[in-house]
Parts: sequence; structure tokens; C-alpha cells
Amino acid sequence: MTITRLDAHLVEKPWGRTDIPAHIAASDGRQIGEVWFSADREKTPPLLVKYIFTSENLSVQVHPDDAQARQHGLTGGKSECWYILDAERDARLGIGLTRELTPHELRAAALNGSIERLMDWKPVKAGSFYYIPAGTVHAIGGGVTLVEVQQNNDVTYRLYDYGRPRELHLDEAMAVSNAVPYALPDRIVPVAAEESLVTGPGTPFLLDMVHGTAGTERTVEGEMLWFIPLAGTGMIDGQPWRRGECWLIEQGAAIAADTDMSALLARLP
Repeated sequence: MTITRLDAHLVEKPWGRTDIPAHIAASDGRQIGEVWFSADREKTPPLLVKYIFTSENLSVQVHPDDAQARQHGLTGGKSECWYILDAERDARLGIGLTRELTPHELRAAALNGSIERLMDWKPVKAGSFYYIPAGTVHAIGGGVTLVEVQQNNDVTYRLYDYGRPRELHLDEAMAVSNAVPYALPDRIVPVAAEESLVTGPGTPFLLDMVHGTAGTERTVEGEMLWFIPLAGTGMIDGQPWRRGECWLIEQGAAIAADTDMSALLARLP
């Protein structure tokens, strides 16, 4: 059994924010867009956990699945999910399209900017949850604070970036985009829920929202798990944990709650 509190790495972004919650990180006036959790280890873990803070829309993009990525010599693809912690009143996520597009139509829309109007922009609030399978055309809007759990493969194909001078990857994106409306239901998951969020055959990872009252203990089992506390404090096999952290658990652990707690718990299938 190995328990590791992962290191938080602050990533400055032009679309980031300076109002990062103090329990997650101290921005020191920098414009932080992401906080990545990682460990100094020889082998890269298969999942990556991030906090994301946006002040403006991120690019419209898509990721390949494992098979598509490996055809091009990459380690694997990238499916991901978003749990919204906070959102401004008009905050939105672009997930899928309002209608099915052919590859030719998708390319044309990316080039002339009409893809921005064709995205299905979903209003979100604290507790909104979306699983984004590889191949889903998507964009995170401004004014959002979220937790992202993803396959740990750095492979992103950008279709549209609002005129910013960054490279697009249209050939690659056309080959992997599932340019259709998003098929999964909208979900609101209270932070104190006990609920499965990502499950089912074919998903590259599983994710649960877990809850515990003060003085209780939960045993978790599995080869690798990511414990992402959103509320509360406690102990994990003798080490103190608190909200805003991320822990990598290998071969199981006992998680005790000193106060009422809520957490995301990710694992491999």
C-alpha cells in the first residue's frame, strides 16, 4: 500500500484568473488557469486531475480515443469529465453540436467561425457534471471553476480559437471528431451526494462522488485510486488530508473523516 499526496502545479494562462480559492493555491496575483496534480515518479499515472479557472472561453477542441491515438504512435487518447464547483450567472460549456455535421461542414464551420454558433452551449452552475468521451467537440466557457479528471495523455486537436493566433489542427480533428449532438443527459450532482458519475463498459476510468459524516471511516480498494476531497478534513492511513488536495492511493486505504466530507474518487475500470 502506497499513499501519496500529489504536488499541485500552478499553470498561468491568458484566460486564467487571479481569484484562486486559498484552500487550493495562492495565485500571488498571477493569472492562474490550471492547477495540475502530479507526483515525482518514474511511470506517469494513467489519470490526471486538474482544477480549471476561466475568465474567457477556451478553444473549441477534440481529443482522439485510444485506438486513434495509437495509430499515430501516441500513448493513448483522452476522455475527460468536468464537475463544476462554481460558475458565474451566464457561464456555459460547449458540448457537442446542435446538429450533425459532415467532416466537410465541420471544417468549413471551423474556418469561417460559425462553429461557435453551432456548439451546444449549456448553462451550468455548481454541481453540473458532464462526461466528455473522446471524439466529442467541446469548449469550456468563461467564468467557470471546475475539477477535471482525464486520461493522462497530452493530445488535443484545436478546431477554433476565436481569432487568437494559435495553431489549429483541422486535419487531425476531422479524423477523430464525432460531430453530432451530445447524447448523455445533463446532470446536477450535489457536493454531498453519494453517486456514480462515470461508469459502464468502455469508459477508460470510473468516478464516484462520495460523502461521509464526521467520525466515520471508509475503506477504498483498488490498484490505483485518486482521492479528490472537495469538503472536510480527515486522516488517510495516519496522514492528514483536507479539501483542495489530491491523493494517489495504490492498493487501497482507510479514509477517516474528522468533519463532514465530500470527495470525488476516481479509479481505473
